[in-house]
Amino acid sequence: MSPCHLVTLSPLHLMKSMLGVLTRIPLFKTYRRFGWPKMLPLNITLSPSPKCNSRCLTCNIWMKRENELNLDEWDKVLASLGKAPYWFTISGGEPLMFPDIVELAKLAYKHCQPGIINIPTNGILKSGPERVREILEYCTDSQLIINLSLDGVGEKHDFIRGVAGNFEKFEERLEQYLALRSEFPNLAVGIHSVVSVFSVGHLDELITYAENSRADQFITEIAEPRVELDTVGLPITPSPEQYAEAIDKLIAYVNSKQYKGVSRITEAFRVEYYQLVKRILDEQDQVIGCYAGWASAQIYADGTVWPCCVRADDLGNLREHNYDFKEIWFGEKIKEVRRSIYEKECHCPLANASYTNMLMDVPTASRVAAKVITPDSIQVRS
Repeated sequence: MSPCHLVTLSPLHLMKSMLGVLTRIPLFKTYRRFGWPKMLPLNITLSPSPKCNSRCLTCNIWMKRENELNLDEWDKVLASLGKAPYWFTISGGEPLMFPDIVELAKLAYKHCQPGIINIPTNGILKSGPERVREILEYCTDSQLIINLSLDGVGEKHDFIRGVAGNFEKFEERLEQYLALRSEFPNLAVGIHSVVSVFSVGHLDELITYAENSRADQFITEIAEPRVELDTVGLPITPSPEQYAEAIDKLIAYVNSKQYKGVSRITEAFRVEYYQLVKRILDEQDQVIGCYAGWASAQIYADGTVWPCCVRADDLGNLREHNYDFKEIWFGEKIKEVRRSIYEKECHCPLANASYTNMLMDVPTASRVAAKVITPDSIQVRS
């Protein structure tokens, strides 16, 4: 199994796109510490709609209904961002249910030219692969990642996802996306699992399934309380002991592989993420500095800008700021939220923000670099 969602990019394309990110790291560190130079985020999640056709035990977002931004409004928002974002995640709900998902991705590509567009999906919609094909045909210079959700094998998946027959549909969509991958070199297909109290006991089955699936990557994140998902207070997070055991299995899986090229980098970061989550759960603290509100952000369906989906602080609504993201990002209201995050008044293992945080953290980045240049397979400190 090819483990890396960036492996399909040409080396020259990857080098040029990553160079722009790396040169901004010192600027983001200065911005976070001193408030200058002002920088727009490089990692942005777009959440066009909370509507979803799953009924997951770990998520209640499907219950929400919002006054969603229309395509003309998204056009103005994305135009205000310019070329700053490197990584877009288009999430939901189920993002492929959003009627204008193809046009939204095209607008992100037109205005921002991102290096990566990531779309998670539950695999239920029959029309999903054709919509993804349309995106691929337009967004030719972006790496498109389709991550199919899998929380169990067979009926276990259907139980957690709350939809009978979901696993069967998942397998059908997986084959369709793998067929698309043979046509489009900028497509990567992954399997994504949420490690929750409902799935932590059968992680071995998930690893084995992913191993035999021909997917490009198997990634996990931990179930956690999020304001966006309306799961604050729900007992969905595994205990630190349960998660530590699961992480040891995942690290062993990564270390059992031989990685080449860019995949050595991404898998080294993945192991660091697993270890980071273990520490956050154990220490109940912000182990490394969080850059949510500086280098990463989220735009919710109704136009509200958040630093992240866990806290979901209302930084301002784009409809009230002429759809100009900069007015909110460089405004007064965000300053108190940044102070709170900087002073570690919150902590979480949110995967999307954590990878940005690790990139900004010198010790983490140094360990990744050391693993990448050593000839042995990726190993991790105990």
